[in-house]
Amino acid sequence: MFVLFKVGHLSIMIYTVIDTFYLTDEQLKNSPSRKDDIDEATETNLRIYGCDLIQESGILLRLPQAVMATGQVLFHRFYCKKSFARFNVKRVAASCVWLASKLEESPRKARQVLIVFHRMECRRENLPIVHLDPFSKKYAELKTDLSRTERHILKEMGFICHVEHPHKFISNYLATLKTPPELTQEAWNLANDSLRTTLCVQFKSEVVACGVVYAAARRFQVPLPETEPWWEVFDAEKSAIDEVCRVLAHLYSLPKAQYIPVCKDGDSFTSSNKSRDSQTPPVSKEVLPSGASANNDTVTPKSAASATINTDSGGSKNSVVKQALDMLKESKKGDDDPKSMAVAVEGEGREEPIQSKSEHRTEASGERNKERERDRDRERERVKARDRDRGRDSDRERERDEIDRDRDKVKDRKHRSKDRAKDSGGHSEKSRHHSSRDRDYHSSSYSSREKDRHRHHPYS
Repeated sequence: MFVLFKVGHLSIMIYTVIDTFYLTDEQLKNSPSRKDDIDEATETNLRIYGCDLIQESGILLRLPQAVMATGQVLFHRFYCKKSFARFNVKRVAASCVWLASKLEESPRKARQVLIVFHRMECRRENLPIVHLDPFSKKYAELKTDLSRTERHILKEMGFICHVEHPHKFISNYLATLKTPPELTQEAWNLANDSLRTTLCVQFKSEVVACGVVYAAARRFQVPLPETEPWWEVFDAEKSAIDEVCRVLAHLYSLPKAQYIPVCKDGDSFTSSNKSRDSQTPPVSKEVLPSGASANNDTVTPKSAASATINTDSGGSKNSVVKQALDMLKESKKGDDDPKSMAVAVEGEGREEPIQSKSEHRTEASGERNKERERDRDRERERVKARDRDRGRDSDRERERDEIDRDRDKVKDRKHRSKDRAKDSGGHSEKSRHHSSRDRDYHSSSYSSREKDRHRHHPYS
């Protein structure tokens, strides 16, 4: 179903296929896991186990409940199309958590998800808790498998990962029915537990919410209006509500889910040394008669080599037994001889300096620590030398600054003295000029007075 909008010359198609992933009982009974000879009890156990992993990892990663609910719904939808025998439960659960955290806008790094699942597996299987090294080969394999499984999930979902949870309907339904407040928490808990079952792929979230409210009311003995069927107001049927209650009751009757290895691929987030060692064929040992096991350690390498050569050459069983008896007789004779005892003692003395792998590792780690300490000491010496050089450079710079300041002061003094000399020379010239002008003025004024006096007094 889709809606077509026209904007100008453009046509926009908006798909409304959001929440249509629902299966019938027949489809669930004929799931891909049943086709791979996995019975209903094992499939139910693995579904609950995967949802428990998602819930616990979400708590450790401090994710909101919406992320964990979305991851569980994606988990159930994926295994409705794929088999548990082809995809490992632990890997799919980790990928569902990683994808759901991005869908609900609370993303977590792949490193955080892998470390949490690795730690959970160590605790659940009582293994020694070892930190997952992000630079190891095992981590690189887990990270690539995480992203690959996420792509498988998106492909099977058709990239339609919208999920509607019953939690958002519970509060509205209870407020409409006017139930006591303690019923809300019980209904919320039942909704969380319903995500461990296949109810999310059988019924819509409104129907699951009605079934949860009905079960919570029955547990607290709160009466609901039955004269007028209240579930019809919320688009639900009584048969669907009864089925929801039946599935929840069956869930609470089951024991705690345990991991069942049904997948053909790798099964663990821990180091794969165990699985590889278990897959390697054991070393072939010849079956000897009674008394051979006690003296097996004293067999010489030459006789052992000859025995292996004869067995490889395809001799009969009787010849093999005869050779084993001969080897025992020779070993007994060797035990009685003092020379053989001396040789054995020498061999033991030679084998003493051989160290185990753990001792080699401890020595290697000790040498690495010593080298690191030496490098740190060298770095400290280099830093000290740099500081000393910087101190010397700073002293030299200070001396240069002082010399430059003294030079500037001397230059300023010279410039000031020159300016003063110039000012004094200009004042003397001006004074001289004024005095000459005054003299001319006085002389001119005196001559004019004399002339006037002679004019007025001609007889004088």
